[in-house]
Amino acid sequence: MPAFCRHNRLLANCPICTREQGAVMNPVVSSSAPRSTVPRERAAAASPAGDRLGGTARSAAKGRTGRAAERTRAAANAVKVRRLERGVDDGYVSTLIQGVRSSADAARLADELAFAATRLDRLAQDPPDRFATIVDPAGDIEERTWAAVQWAVDPDGTPVPWSSGEGLEPYRAWAGRAGSQAAAIAGEGHWTATRRFERIFERIGALGVLDRDQRYELLVLLGCLGLYELEAGRLFPSGENETTWAAKRAFGIGDPLLLERRAADLAEACHVPLAALDLGLANWGAGSTARTGRGVEDDMVPDPDRVTAARAALAV
Repeated sequence: MPAFCRHNRLLANCPICTREQGAVMNPVVSSSAPRSTVPRERAAAASPAGDRLGGTARSAAKGRTGRAAERTRAAANAVKVRRLERGVDDGYVSTLIQGVRSSADAARLADELAFAATRLDRLAQDPPDRFATIVDPAGDIEERTWAAVQWAVDPDGTPVPWSSGEGLEPYRAWAGRAGSQAAAIAGEGHWTATRRFERIFERIGALGVLDRDQRYELLVLLGCLGLYELEAGRLFPSGENETTWAAKRAFGIGDPLLLERRAADLAEACHVPLAALDLGLANWGAGSTARTGRGVEDDMVPDPDRVTAARAALAV
């Protein structure tokens, strides 16, 4: 009975699992079929079908080929090269982060998760002054919510009042249909905090005005600062962003369902809220010199207990 590995390949054909398990990998066999050395255009021209094409049809075919080549070149020019910071492969192995092969990388990930979890603690217990408008219990809930939306979209931007009507029209229309932002975000009364996070994340995403990172940060902020009962129960890895790239690299897989499962396992083992993986993975993927605190000091010292727990879980 053939054995399949976690990459959905035959074990003997997987270069990763054969190395891990000390198995013998099947040799790579190339096709022995003869290859034609005649270019396609010349072969088509020499064939009876090519003779029947006629000049106009051949010109149209060449035009289509040229346009396809232009699209290919444009796509190639749009490719962005990312330089990843990787530690030396020293044989490190963990079932929690199967894509990591360096104990230095694992230790840095543990530290970033501890930093992100400490940030969430800080937001809930002693938020920095820049969030004063959002946390002010005497303020209007609509203005406080709108201030959080503007922070998530552009932390460095100049906030404007909700009544000004400037920017994010689809979001404002969505809130208007519900009667208010508070009603739209509160949703159904029977929702749990995690269910509310998931549903509002999806509903705002359907508006097409906030990307994955902005929506996640908004809901984490609204929950931590006590405006609404919101708690992240999923990571929502998708699209082109640092958190998703880092998650695929750390967990050694790209399937969204498996990424969610492994993210939940990692959060539980490290004793951090799942929401901490959003910033923790993003900072880890960006490199040791690119940490961002998202409202807290970039050089904030993480809780030592958080660091100890995360490092113990990753055995570093």
